Amino acid sequence: MTMAQSQVKYVFYFIGDGMGVNQVNVTETYLAALKGRIGFEPILMSSLPVVGLVNTYSGTNGVTDSAAGGTALATGSKTKNGALGLTVDLQNDVQSVASWAKDTGAAVGVATSVAVDHATPAAFYAHVPKRQMYYEIGKQLIASGYDYFGGSDFHKANEKPEEGSLYEQAAKAGYTIAKGYNDYMKKARTAGKMILLQSDEANSKLDHDRIPYAIDRKKGDLTLEEITRAGINFLSRQQKNGFFLMVEGGMIDYACHRNDIGTVINEVLDMDKAIKVAYEFYSQHPDETIIIISADHETGGLVMGKGPYELHTDLLRFQKMSKPEFQRHLNDLYKKHPKRFNWTLVEKELKAQFGFGDGITLTDEQTARLKKRWTAIEDAVKDNGKVNERINDLGETACRIISEAAMISWASGGHSNGYVPIYAIGPGTEVFQGRIDNIEIAPAIGKITGWKKQ
Repeated sequence: MTMAQSQVKYVFYFIGDGMGVNQVNVTETYLAALKGRIGFEPILMSSLPVVGLVNTYSGTNGVTDSAAGGTALATGSKTKNGALGLTVDLQNDVQSVASWAKDTGAAVGVATSVAVDHATPAAFYAHVPKRQMYYEIGKQLIASGYDYFGGSDFHKANEKPEEGSLYEQAAKAGYTIAKGYNDYMKKARTAGKMILLQSDEANSKLDHDRIPYAIDRKKGDLTLEEITRAGINFLSRQQKNGFFLMVEGGMIDYACHRNDIGTVINEVLDMDKAIKVAYEFYSQHPDETIIIISADHETGGLVMGKGPYELHTDLLRFQKMSKPEFQRHLNDLYKKHPKRFNWTLVEKELKAQFGFGDGITLTDEQTARLKKRWTAIEDAVKDNGKVNERINDLGETACRIISEAAMISWASGGHSNGYVPIYAIGPGTEVFQGRIDNIEIAPAIGKITGWKKQ
C-alpha cells in the first residue's frame, strides 16, 4: 500500500440500483440529442478517471436480486437471492465495509432514495435470510449504531406495537429523527445520531416506499441530493477518524421495472447530482477521499435500438410525469369529475404529459392501442368494474409507446445479468479498472483505507 493510499479516510460509495451500462448510456445519449447531435454528453459519474465493468450474478442464481447484489457490494461475499448479510448457506453473518469502518472509529452513514430498510441499504447493516423481514431489519438498523441514516421512511415501523414502534426504539437508542431537510437543519447540531426521513404528508401519498421521482418533484420534496448533503454535513461533524457514506439511487430500479424510460433518465441524472455533492467534498480533500459508483444489477434489459438503425431519444423530453404519477393523476381526474371523464379529456392529458400528437406523431396502430385501453376504462365504469386497474393499463401503454417512439426496447420488467459499470476517483481506485466481480469492491475499499486487515 502506498503512502497516498494509507491517508484515505473519507469514502463515498454510490449504488445505482438497477443501473446497467445502458441506463447511463441512454442518459448521455439523451443529453446529446437535446443539443441536436448524435453521440453522448458525459455526466459526472462516467467522467471520473477510473472506469470498469462488473459481473453481478449471485451465489445461487445467474440473475441476482437486490438483496444478494447488495450483500456482494457491501461485504465482498456472494449469497442466496433474497438474503442479506449472510453466507450463501444462510448459516453465518458476513460483515460489511460500513461495519469495518465503524470498528476502526470512522463515522458511518447509509442513505437512499427509498426506504432505509430496503434491500440495498440493509445489506450494509442487516443479517436476515429474507429481505421482506422489514421490522427485524429496522431493529438491526437501530442496533448497528451507525451515525446517520437517510431515506423515505421505514417499511413496517409499527408492525409490532407490543415492542414499540421503530421510531420509539430509535429514539431510545439515541437517534434524532428529522422529517425533511429543513427539520434536519434545525435538529442536526444537537443530535448525537440522526435518521433523516421525508415528511408524513409525502409518506401518505407514496406509502413510505420512496421519495418522489425526480420527474414528479415539487417544491419542498426531500431529494437524494439533500439526503447526501445532510449525510456529509452530519458525518463531517461526528467523525474523528474519517467517514464512510453509502448512497443508493434506489428508484432507477423502480422505474426500470416499469419500463418507464423518461423516469429512468431523470433518476440517473438525479443520482449524478448527489454525486456532484460528494465530488465537491473530494475536491477539497483529494488526497484523503475516494468516490466509487456502481450498481447491484441491471433492470429491464434496456437496449437502445428497435428496428431501424435510428434513435430518437430527444422525444423523451415530452414526458412530464412518471408512469405511477400519470396513473394517479388520471385516477384523481376520474374521481373528481366522473361524468366529464371521457376520451377527449384523456387524449388531452396524453398530449400534455407525453407529447402524443404534439411533438410525437403516433402511428395508427399506437393510437388504436390507446383507444382500446380507453374502451376498457369505459366498460369498467359502466360495469362498476376496476376502473383504477384499467387506468393503470392505459399508463402502461403510454410508457411503452414513448419508448417505441425513442427507439428504446426492453427485454423484461425484471433484472438481467448485464454488466453494470463502476466509476471511481481518488488514491488507490485504479484497482477498479477493467472487468471485476462485485465481490471485489468492498475488500478493495477495505484495503485502500486500512479498515479491514487483509
